[in-house]
Amino acid sequence: MRVLAFSDLHMARNRASDLVAASAEADLVIGAGDFCNARRGLDEAMQMLSGIAAPLVLVPGNAESAEELTETAPDGAHVLHGTGMTLDGLRLFGLGYGVPVTPFGDWSCDLTEPEAAELLDRCEAADILIVHSPPKGHGDTTSQGQSVGSVAVRDAVERLQPKLVFCGHIHDSWGYRGTIGRTQIANLGPKVHWFEVSL
Repeated sequence: MRVLAFSDLHMARNRASDLVAASAEADLVIGAGDFCNARRGLDEAMQMLSGIAAPLVLVPGNAESAEELTETAPDGAHVLHGTGMTLDGLRLFGLGYGVPVTPFGDWSCDLTEPEAAELLDRCEAADILIVHSPPKGHGDTTSQGQSVGSVAVRDAVERLQPKLVFCGHIHDSWGYRGTIGRTQIANLGPKVHWFEVSL
């Protein structure tokens, strides 16, 4: 299966155009959160992505709530937040929001580590884990050198050992690739990223 994945669009129209054009070659498109900015412009961001014809799976970032994303997502898109699904035999599980709680204030959609752990515990198996926040120690380094990822996400990766973990959130670590056990971790950013997934 040819998977196109991205995160942190933040209403960048040129990036959205690139993603829509590339999606013609995809079997599945995955967006790992932060489509708009500070809870504003989500309708417009979803319109930018409405030309994606492939199956589309989205998780909310900290810039939009799960309810807001569900209401505005293109027709046929799947929104995952503490939930999973199977698509053509591929097991997917998603968890959005900022984990741990961010310093950004009331607009940011965040979870504490215990809240995130409780939602991730619902997942018994996954081929792809889609999270907005990176696992602690992997793709989570800020420009000041701080590791700000999620312990709950890292623990879930260690337990589930999915083939792939897609994340975003920490812009300074966009493009990061690493592994936890046999799992490949990718902090994506808004560029076109291709992954081949065999079932």
